[in-house]
Amino acid sequence: MAYDYVKVLIENRVGIIEFNYGKKLNALSAVFIKDILQALEDLNNIDIRCVILRAQKGTKVFSAGHDIHELPKTRRDPLAYDDPLRQITRAIQKFPKPIISMVEGSVWGGAFELIMSSDIIIASNQSTFSMTPVNLGVPYNLVGIHNLIRDAGFHIVKEMIFTASPISAQRGLAVGILNHIVDPQDLEEFTMKMANTIAEKAPLAVAVIKEELRVLGEAHTLNSDEFERIQGLRRVVYDSQDYQEGMAAFIEKRKANFLGH
Repeated sequence: MAYDYVKVLIENRVGIIEFNYGKKLNALSAVFIKDILQALEDLNNIDIRCVILRAQKGTKVFSAGHDIHELPKTRRDPLAYDDPLRQITRAIQKFPKPIISMVEGSVWGGAFELIMSSDIIIASNQSTFSMTPVNLGVPYNLVGIHNLIRDAGFHIVKEMIFTASPISAQRGLAVGILNHIVDPQDLEEFTMKMANTIAEKAPLAVAVIKEELRVLGEAHTLNSDEFERIQGLRRVVYDSQDYQEGMAAFIEKRKANFLGH
C-alpha cells in the first residue's frame, strides 16, 4: 500500500508507522490522519504483534496537533464525533494490538491526546508536552477530556489546559503520563526492545486484555441531561467572538485578545 504522509516499516513482528508530514509539522490534518488509519488497517494482521507510532528521527516537533486551518470558522462543533482526531484516537484505542508512541520532539494540543490514546508512551528526555485549546478559544469535548484524565489525572490535566504551558518529559514521567524517558540516542533501541518483548507474548490474550482495559477505562456514567448541558456550554464557546479571535490570531501569528464573549 502506498502512503503520502507516513512510512510503514515492519521489523520482525513489529509494525512501525513513521510520520512523514514534516512540511506541516505533522499537524493532524484529515489527509494525514487518513494515512495513519490506513496504515493501522494494513498492519492489523496475524503477523504483526505490536505497532510503534513515531515521527522522523531528530525532529524538533513530534506533531503540532490539530491543523488549525481545517477547524470550522464558526457555528459548528470543531471537535465533533467525525473529526479526524476523534477518528484516530478511537482507532488507536480499539486496535487489537498494543500501540507504543515513541516520542521525540514537542507534542502540541491534539497530538497529546493522540499519544495518550496509545498503550505505552516512551519519550526522549528532551521532549515537551502541551495542551493548547485555550490559546485558540477551542472548547475541548467530553471524550477528549476523558481520554486525558483517565491516564493523567484531574489536577495535571487542569494545569496543562488552563495554562497551555508545556511540561517537560521529566515531569511527565513523574506524574504518570509517560512510561519511560530515555536519552535521544537510545530511544529507538529502547522502544524496539519493548515492542519485541510484547511481540513474544500470547497475542490473543494481549488483545482481549487490551480490550478489557479499554472498556474499564471508559466505564463512567453521564446522564443525557448533563451531556446536553455540556454540549450547550460548548456551543456558546464555538459560536463566540473569542473563538473567531483565537483562529484569526493563530493564522495571523499574533497574540489573541480574548474578551470573554
